[in-house]
Amino acid sequence: MARSDTRDNQREDSDLIDKLVGINRVAKVVKGGRRFGFAALVVVGDTKGRVGFGSGKAKEVPEAIRKATEAAKRNMIRVPLRDGRTLHHDIEGHFGAGHVILRAASAGTGVIAGGPMRAVFETLGIQDIVAKSIGTSNPHNMIKATFAALKGIQAPRAVAAKRGKRVADILGTKKNKAEESKTPEAAEAR
Repeated sequence: MARSDTRDNQREDSDLIDKLVGINRVAKVVKGGRRFGFAALVVVGDTKGRVGFGSGKAKEVPEAIRKATEAAKRNMIRVPLRDGRTLHHDIEGHFGAGHVILRAASAGTGVIAGGPMRAVFETLGIQDIVAKSIGTSNPHNMIKATFAALKGIQAPRAVAAKRGKRVADILGTKKNKAEESKTPEAAEAR
């Protein structure tokens, strides 16, 4: 049984892509000189609506990246996408001094976003988005603000279910002429 479980985990991990956002070298001053350590920030996603981020610290770079990747896989979230290419609606996210604005874009726009946010959107599978970071340029806070915004995205189907309405009512799509003539308001207008 254990072998099939590990195969499933490997298969699940094989479709994930990871992007290294940044590596920090930190020094601890001790009696004999300096001891260097490394902190890595990694974003992991499946390009189909799941994404996560993690950070890891170690004495060597590969070990820090491995720890960050494992943390990112544990902290994955699912984000509903419109047509599998953009967000359903515009949204803002805050974390500390980080403030980001994410706007849904029409087809062909591409990913217009800076640094760490671009890595999140590419691993998430978003193809059309306009994003702006206002405030800090610290990658940790920018990514956390972006995730705060992405957690607030709601699909029209979920909103309709909460309100007890149809998806068409939520999206504001117009009824066709035959349905309008059947309503009592249209009959009174004649």
